[in-house]
Amino acid sequence: MNHFDLELTRRLAALREQNLFRELRRVDSPQSPRLQAGGRTFLNFSSNDYLGLANDPAVKNAALEAIQKFGAGAGASRLVCGSLAPFQELEEALAAFKQTEAALTFSTGYATALGVVCALLGRDDVVILDKLVHACLVDAARLSGAKLRVFAHNDLDDLEDKLKWAGGNTGQRRVLVVTESVFSMDGDAAPLRQMVEMKEKHGAWLMVDEAHATGILGKDGRGLAEELGVSGQIEIQMGTLGKALGASGGFVCGSRALVDFLVNRARTFIFSTAPVPAAAAGAAAGVRVAQSPQGRRLRQTLRERSAQCRTGLAPLSGALGNAAGGNDGSGVRAILPLILGDEAKALDAAAKLRERNIFVPAIRYPTVARGAARLRVTLTAAHSAEDVSQLIAALKTLDLGL
Repeated sequence: MNHFDLELTRRLAALREQNLFRELRRVDSPQSPRLQAGGRTFLNFSSNDYLGLANDPAVKNAALEAIQKFGAGAGASRLVCGSLAPFQELEEALAAFKQTEAALTFSTGYATALGVVCALLGRDDVVILDKLVHACLVDAARLSGAKLRVFAHNDLDDLEDKLKWAGGNTGQRRVLVVTESVFSMDGDAAPLRQMVEMKEKHGAWLMVDEAHATGILGKDGRGLAEELGVSGQIEIQMGTLGKALGASGGFVCGSRALVDFLVNRARTFIFSTAPVPAAAAGAAAGVRVAQSPQGRRLRQTLRERSAQCRTGLAPLSGALGNAAGGNDGSGVRAILPLILGDEAKALDAAAKLRERNIFVPAIRYPTVARGAARLRVTLTAAHSAEDVSQLIAALKTLDLGL
């Protein structure tokens, strides 16, 4: 073994000792409440496919039709070889869905965050992040070169202190506040109304990642910002196409000026081969479903499964953290974390659930803070009431020490 591999082997051994080693698990089935892996079938509570659209016939057929008409690949960047019709149609659908002037899609949500933040900010600017925002937003803030400040999770007093320090947008400095609307690991919601008031008071911009709210909250699933009546006051609305909308990719919605600027300055858009046309067509179908009577029925089912799970896990509510309640008024909690603390404990609990043919991931550092390891239960509209009852029964039989 050469020096390079010896060094990596040493680092991997350290990860194993800390219960932080990860490995890929091959899955031989589509996203659904049943997952097939290693010759076994598991009840799946790991997916962000909140409306069950990843395997929906309308979404799959749209993708298949796009392959037949436009082929498997996009060929190059959209600025090099032209912007294929499925991308244009998806962006028009997203802008209408989010009720903004324009939208732009990226290959992934990660690429969206990097492209947007790095295009808008530079070394003389300030970016203020909620402590629990997704890693892509943290990396984007760091790569932008802007001065980075972090406020305690959903702590408006701390945010105001940071905004006072930053001094607002001036000719020399731009200030951007960044938050998720529904947080990916805790399932709680940001106080967007108050944040909008605060950023306007201090002359800052606001970027909200609606990845885990798009398709679920608000009228026709437009998101938490729409539900709270503040979407028109948020400069940058970001989201993903690979969760409730059932496809793949990321997007940003906002003014025409914002989108035109990003086309010219967002490096992850300019220098990336466009996503496959099938993904864009599938996502557009997901947007249509989300606004249809079918979408409304799916959200109602998800609401019922969420209430059933929270009620069933009430004895464990101390471990549910912020997700046990909610400040969006919807009652929908597709993400329910059971916070166990110790990494080994979370791994052991996930293994015991797999022995019962239930798949719930153990989430550990660096995805969450050290000492905050958890089981992350995600519910979908495709789950039956019986599926949820089976999960509740299995969790209650485990000695989680909660």
